[in-house]
Amino acid sequence: MTDGAILQVGGLHPTVERELATTYGALRLPPEPGDAAAFLAEHGPDVTVAVTSAGMDAALIGALPRLAAVINLGVGYDAVDVAALKPRGIVLSNTPDVLTDCVADLAVGGLIDVFRGMSAGDRFVRRGEWAAGRKFPLRRRVSGTRVGILGLGRIGRAIAHRLEAFGCTISYHNRRRVDDVAYAYAASPVELARGADAVVVVTPGGPGTQALVSAEVIAALGPSGYLVNVARGSVVDQDALVAALTSGALGGAALDVFTDEPRVPEELFALDNVVLLPHIGSATVETREAMAQLVIRNLERFLADGTLVTPVPL
Repeated sequence: MTDGAILQVGGLHPTVERELATTYGALRLPPEPGDAAAFLAEHGPDVTVAVTSAGMDAALIGALPRLAAVINLGVGYDAVDVAALKPRGIVLSNTPDVLTDCVADLAVGGLIDVFRGMSAGDRFVRRGEWAAGRKFPLRRRVSGTRVGILGLGRIGRAIAHRLEAFGCTISYHNRRRVDDVAYAYAASPVELARGADAVVVVTPGGPGTQALVSAEVIAALGPSGYLVNVARGSVVDQDALVAALTSGALGGAALDVFTDEPRVPEELFALDNVVLLPHIGSATVETREAMAQLVIRNLERFLADGTLVTPVPL
């Protein structure tokens, strides 16, 4: 399809990096801005395909005048400036489906952890408090609770399916109602939170969902409610979340994502009702390898005929 160069942007899974280097002789964008500018001045006009997990801003896209495709390692592509792709007809792929189960597993695990205090209990034992005769405080039951899913896509459905086995009552909010499910539909995130013991956030990131979980949504969950976020940090008003958790206005949270990763608000470190994870939703050996293979298949398909295995509608 193209005789141009392939560019690697940021670190990638070893399988992808090895394939790019050995099969395609891919170029690699230097991490330092000064080095990157010189590199792009020399090689930018030759690049027709970029493979990334770090995202691409408008300036980088603009420095690649022949760019025809962006192959993204990850289901989320909010770090790619889609608005810069559209006018030039540049196509974009991501890696959906293959990470659905692992992200859903982690979301349910986070929900169980924050309800039952598993991580907090582990710290309690390690500090020697149990051995010293202190009692670990009672926590909340998961089975039979009301769980709202914010974003009933592939992952949201997988989470709901798992929670059905716990006898949970499931509700959801999407931009539009889903016809083929029996779950109750909430017209807004606030309505979803009002009717739930916990809300699990699984929406895409990007401008359209910025601070969708607002201070009002958090207040609607209240001091006995819980928030689980396995989506993007940008979806939650993090300042409002921290304020609610530190004041007791929210019962607890399990967070795999943050607004300025890897920086996490230090106010959360001392809270035993908060589970903090280092963005590991898809971080299993099996899933990351499957994502890598899908990236390679997208690249192969585009180079062969200009189409993608998993195109993102732009």
